[in-house]
Amino acid sequence: MGKPVNSRPKEQPPAGRAVEHSVMGPVDKAMEVLSALVETGAPHRLADLARRTGLTKPTVHRVLRGLAASGFAEPAEGGSYRAGPRLLGMAAAALDSGPGLRLIRPVLAELRTRTGLLAHYAVRDGDSTVCLEVSEPAREYALELRPGTRSPLLLSAPGLATLSALPAAETEEAVAAAEAAGHPLPVPAADLRAAIAAAAERGYALDDQYEREDRRAVAAAVRDEEGRVVGALALTGLVFTLDRAAVELYGPMVRAAAGVVSTGPGSGGRARLTVARDGDTGTPGVGL
Repeated sequence: MGKPVNSRPKEQPPAGRAVEHSVMGPVDKAMEVLSALVETGAPHRLADLARRTGLTKPTVHRVLRGLAASGFAEPAEGGSYRAGPRLLGMAAAALDSGPGLRLIRPVLAELRTRTGLLAHYAVRDGDSTVCLEVSEPAREYALELRPGTRSPLLLSAPGLATLSALPAAETEEAVAAAEAAGHPLPVPAADLRAAIAAAAERGYALDDQYEREDRRAVAAAVRDEEGRVVGALALTGLVFTLDRAAVELYGPMVRAAAGVVSTGPGSGGRARLTVARDGDTGTPGVGL
């Protein structure tokens, strides 16, 4: 694997919690700790887990002891913790059992091979997206994206692609909720709404250094057999590997790939993803 790129994530508050800490039950607290435990950078110190969950250190420590006894957490050096073997086994089984991911993996591999960029698949979880599958090219620099990585919905290409494929009322609800909560927007709200509308029209969304400096990503929504949005395929690269010309080329390619794995009405699920050459110019083009 290549060396990580020194690009900084934009400053963001933690994603909103569905349950107020004051009314959390034991199960809610365990779920919060588990969610923090699988974030990037394991093993995690007790203080970091407390900060991410908003729980007190004694509470987090008590929850961790219970999780460790059941195999869901595992003590590491210096009093830190990582995901335990039982949790990892359940996650692997869940990811492997879904027919959707079995269809998506070869398409991600083809996108990676044809573009030389990192290809990935993510799904929405409230005001975030969660990466479920990654196909990473062999390059000098690694982009540090792995299954389980969470991104703010309105700062990521998969999140914007997902919103662009939803009914207008649902999209507006998500943008308005982010404004009301004080979450950072990549551009002024009016421009963001226009960008989502443009993504809906062309069939793919663009993250132009919204989430991380020096990175761009393009993504297109994936639908199920009933036409519901279930996730998004994306390509991510550095600004010099995914420049404006590459966005115009690879955006339609990601849109076509999403059609290949979608099974909803009018999704184009029988389409074949190809890259053609335009005449004698040798300029890459997209064909179906």
